[in-house]
Amino acid sequence: MHTQSVSSLNEQIKGLLEESFSRVLVEGELSRITFHNSGHIYFTLKDVSSAISCVMFRGNASKLKFQLKEGQKVILDGALTLYKPRGSYQINCFSIEPSGQGALALAYEQLKQKLSDKGYFNPEIKKQLPKFPKRLALITSATGAALQDMLRVANSRYRAIEIDIYNVLVQGDSAAPSIVHALHVADTKEYDLIVVGRGGGSIEDLWAFNEEIVADAIFNAQTPIISAVGHEIDYLISDFVADLRAPTPSAAMQMCLPDTNELYQYIDSISSQFTQTVSQKVHNATQELKHLENSYKQHSIEKKLTQKLDEIKQLKDSFYQTISFKLQNKSKEVQNIKQRFPDIINSKINIAQNQLRSIQKMLESNHPKLKSKKGFAQISQNKKVIDISTLHVEDIFEVQSDEVSISAKVISKNKI
Repeated sequence: MHTQSVSSLNEQIKGLLEESFSRVLVEGELSRITFHNSGHIYFTLKDVSSAISCVMFRGNASKLKFQLKEGQKVILDGALTLYKPRGSYQINCFSIEPSGQGALALAYEQLKQKLSDKGYFNPEIKKQLPKFPKRLALITSATGAALQDMLRVANSRYRAIEIDIYNVLVQGDSAAPSIVHALHVADTKEYDLIVVGRGGGSIEDLWAFNEEIVADAIFNAQTPIISAVGHEIDYLISDFVADLRAPTPSAAMQMCLPDTNELYQYIDSISSQFTQTVSQKVHNATQELKHLENSYKQHSIEKKLTQKLDEIKQLKDSFYQTISFKLQNKSKEVQNIKQRFPDIINSKINIAQNQLRSIQKMLESNHPKLKSKKGFAQISQNKKVIDISTLHVEDIFEVQSDEVSISAKVISKNKI
């Protein structure tokens, strides 16, 4: 038997392997994944009872749409090859697909979860869109139908806006970097709003808006951004990161631009409301002014003086009326008295004369000279006429008649 070197043997084996297994489809579970600095990916594909080494070189690795993870079940498309320095064979992978799931769908879910964990979708960080934007940037394809739809809607709704168009690639491998560059430039131009979008297409056509670099550019932008990609049923990563998702590009313009006709109606309504409000305020102010004027007049010095003068006049009039009334009454009374005075005087005189005559008659009838003086005498004491009842036993008194005066002494005193 011919003796050969190890290298020769490995070369023969390499030729046989690569010729016999130039294209293989192998399903298994990923293990021991290594992402090398060179861009190559080394890993092991295994099942329950066996394992095989695999490599995916940088050119093919850059085309992966999803992130390889430990324990993930995949289907490899590649060729069997021998690494001569170690005499070990491996699968050179051309492409990798998730087992039972499309690569793009898996990549979409992986990136969506990653960005969600980083807080890219939080409602709290969404920027508010201006109600009346003045400058708008459209990042889209200048030759696409979506641009014409957006311009048509903008022209019909709100012409008082400046629109700048940033022509970018919207599909293919170069689309994502093109979109990112336009976003960075537009974000420095102090626009009120940026709309990023394109028309409908397949998931592959729309994939640029699912790239992480596009999501980063939207998230880091200072200008409010609307994502308007595809149709209403299409949901892209850019939709979740942007400040607002529009179902279509034309819908984006309807959502971010006010309707001129509605503004006219709103202005008319505001004008009427303003006129009514101003009229009401003028009316209220006029009423208040009149109230203040009346209040001032009621409480002014002039008003108070006038009131006091009126009160004084009323008091004077009342006083004069009272005096006049009393004088009239007294005058009538005096007149009556004057008229009755002679009669009253004559009546009084007659009464007095009658009384005088009666007294005179009584005096005459009671005069001592006219009376029988027998048995009567006047009792006096110390030359003063006294009553007999005032005398006491042993008192000395005088008894005097017209003809005789005697002195006497009280011997005894008895009540009759």
